[in-house]
Amino acid sequence: MTTSVDRDALSARYHRFAVREASGRSPLYEQLTLGVSQDAEVLGLIASLPQPKQQPNLLLAAYRHLFGVPASYSEFRQALVDRFDAVRAIMLDRSTQTNEPGRCAVLLPVLSGLPQPLALLEVGASAGLCLFPDRYGYDYPSRSLRPPAQDQPHPVFPCRAGADVELPDRLPQIVWRAGLDLNPLDAGDPDEAAWLETLVWPEQQGRRDRLRLALDTVAEERPRIVEGDLLGPKFEALCRQAPQDATLVVFHTAVLAYVPSHDDRMRFATLVSSLADVWICNEAPGVMPHFGVSPAEAPAQGAFLLSVNAQAAAWTDPHGAWIEPVGH
Repeated sequence: MTTSVDRDALSARYHRFAVREASGRSPLYEQLTLGVSQDAEVLGLIASLPQPKQQPNLLLAAYRHLFGVPASYSEFRQALVDRFDAVRAIMLDRSTQTNEPGRCAVLLPVLSGLPQPLALLEVGASAGLCLFPDRYGYDYPSRSLRPPAQDQPHPVFPCRAGADVELPDRLPQIVWRAGLDLNPLDAGDPDEAAWLETLVWPEQQGRRDRLRLALDTVAEERPRIVEGDLLGPKFEALCRQAPQDATLVVFHTAVLAYVPSHDDRMRFATLVSSLADVWICNEAPGVMPHFGVSPAEAPAQGAFLLSVNAQAAAWTDPHGAWIEPVGH
């Protein structure tokens, strides 16, 4: 049974998404989620789902997967009310495994400066698109990097960088890569690739085009992604399999927010610190408060905090569009 307290909390969640995440990035998603936040009937439908499945991104992607891009809130609302059973089925079956390869642009300044070669292990890898920073191109304000000549086209990710960011002058040398995910996706599966494309917000055509090129690259490589939990035995086993003569880098981005227990997040921090040579955490700043940086210090709404071995290093755009040093 849904209570007014449940609806109020859900309303606040959708309003927060609209003003903190969608504003300035997706006018349509800002409009739709503001509408949901004020619509008691729609909030009641969403509240009938399990709490982890009530996410704005998941609702929006499920709608688009079924009906395409709505022209207005009234069109969006009508389909939700009339066909919520179909939307509900998608939301229960899918998850928001946004696999944004553009995040490699904010990881690259760290990766390229580490002792080479590297062994990469991504936690929450989805289809593994962020496991291939050496196969993509990058355009920073004063520097461009391209992978060695390839037969297959590759995406090029633009990234604004603050003046004090030490930009890489080379791509990293990666000799081993693996991923861990609760529900690994296959970049070569048309249905799973289509779902990842649906998770890209509707106005972001350039981002969608780059995602398609990255999907093609990864589908050809078929990275090893193991089904498992970040606190389970498979994580430690994967770390042990990395080559001993490579720098083991464990990284994740937009993952720990889905680990609801603070104690579990701290257990993971302890575990990864004991297993990895380098731990890169790129998450919303409140997720790991022991890093000592307040969300209020962020230069933009919704910014992520990138830390290296539990030391705050930079603020980043959630999709990799910019990077600024902490304290600037």
